[in-house]
Amino acid sequence: MNHYDVFNGDADGLCALQQLRLAEPIDSILVTGPKREINLLDRVPNGVAKSVTVLDISMDKNRTALDRLLAEGVSVRYFDHHFPGEIPSHPALDLHVETLPDKGTSLLVDEFLEGRQRAWAVVGTFGDNFDASARRAAASLGLSESDLGLLRDLGIYLNYNGYGETVEDLHFAPEDLFRRLQPYADPLAFIAEDATFVALRDGYENDMARARAILPEFQDDAHRLFVLPAESWARRASGVFANELAQQAPEQAHAILTRLSGGRYLVSVRAPLSRPDGADALCRRFATGGGRKAAAGINVLPDEDFSRFLDAFREAF
Repeated sequence: MNHYDVFNGDADGLCALQQLRLAEPIDSILVTGPKREINLLDRVPNGVAKSVTVLDISMDKNRTALDRLLAEGVSVRYFDHHFPGEIPSHPALDLHVETLPDKGTSLLVDEFLEGRQRAWAVVGTFGDNFDASARRAAASLGLSESDLGLLRDLGIYLNYNGYGETVEDLHFAPEDLFRRLQPYADPLAFIAEDATFVALRDGYENDMARARAILPEFQDDAHRLFVLPAESWARRASGVFANELAQQAPEQAHAILTRLSGGRYLVSVRAPLSRPDGADALCRRFATGGGRKAAAGINVLPDEDFSRFLDAFREAF
């Protein structure tokens, strides 16, 4: 029987798992994917898992598979900050779920580990666009402003790598990226020694330069909506572009719609940083939507729903 680590392929999921496996080394089978691939518990086969750790994927979207694993007698430890839906009560379920608008999975793991791998929690928290929370967490580490900036950059680049319609859109498959992080207890050593950091930085800067050249499709005092083309660079940049816009204009809500094949869009929504609430509720109004209070998305928005989404976006914020 095996242990499975099931985790979101973004910065928060990667850094949550990095903390746990530095503190509690274990041989495990990794299950992950691009950031939007969240039905990951379905990929744990029947009858082969002894235990499962779940990090940064919605319980609401994985409830059927969770119930199956618990019924098989699998021990499940679950860390997450997304909308959970109805939470089951089961003796084999070790639950660490909170939905505060400024607290991600990396900080939940940091609390569980009592700060033993906090530098990686700071990286993951920056990656999830919780800058103020990341700085509060980092206060005990005594870092220079320069080193703190490097941790912020790493978090952004790890998050950027998670966006794409398929793994082929990404610079690094998330499981490969985790294996590159895994030997490093100090994220600053990873930045200095592993070529991955420079590769992600260069890709990020190239893709974001293209995104920043796009003009809004709609804007008013409270909202900005952008439409990006159906290209791999746009799919990679969509989420981090939304985060950057949110930081630049904290009083505005933002939506990034990235064109997909067949007249569809991939949607990223950011609530105003000054009022980080409502993004998840908005996106759950659409069939493939979900997320958290401050940031959420819709995996597939049909073209015919564009006007309905715009109306709902304006109404929500």
